[in-house]
Amino acid sequence: ILVLKLAKSIDSLNQRIGDTLRWLTLAMVLIGSFNALMRYADKTLGVQLSSNAYIETQWYLFSILFLGTMAYTLKNGAHVRVDVWYGKRSEKTQAWINLAGTVLFLIPFCGLVLWASARALTTGAWTLDEMSPDPGGLPRFPIRMTIPIAFVLLALQALPIIIRSVATIRGEREVTA
Repeated sequence: ILVLKLAKSIDSLNQRIGDTLRWLTLAMVLIGSFNALMRYADKTLGVQLSSNAYIETQWYLFSILFLGTMAYTLKNGAHVRVDVWYGKRSEKTQAWINLAGTVLFLIPFCGLVLWASARALTTGAWTLDEMSPDPGGLPRFPIRMTIPIAFVLLALQALPIIIRSVATIRGEREVTA
C-alpha cells in the first residue's frame, strides 16, 4: 500500500508538471509572434525592437516543454510503443515487457544522460557562466539545468511503472493511478 501511494504521488507530481508546462506553448506562440511583428516595426519605425533574446526565449521554452513533459508523456502512455505487437499480448505479458523495458533501457538511459549532463554543467555552462554567442543572447546554464531535472523526473516516473508491473505480474488488482 505504501508503495502504491509512492507511485500515485510520483504520477500526481508529473501530471501537475505536464499540465502546467503545456501553457508554455501559448507563451512560445506569443513571443514568436511579437518578435516577428517587431522585425516589421524595425523596418517601419527605424528602431530596433526585435531581439535574439526573444528567439532564444522561444527556443528555451520549447526545450523546457519538450524535456519537462517527457515524464508526463510516459505517465499518460502517450509515448511511442509498438502497439501492433504489444497490444495483442496479455496484461501480464505487457507488464513483463514494461518491467524489462524500464529496468533494462529506461533507467540506464536516464542514468547515462544524468551523468553526461552533470559533466557538461560542471565543465562548461555552469562554471564558465556560458552565454549565447549571439548578440543579445541569453545565458546557457539555465536551459542546460532542464536536462538533468527532466531526466530525474523521467527516472522517477519509472518507479510507478515498475511498481504497477510487479503488481500486475503478481496478480494484484489495485495497480492503476
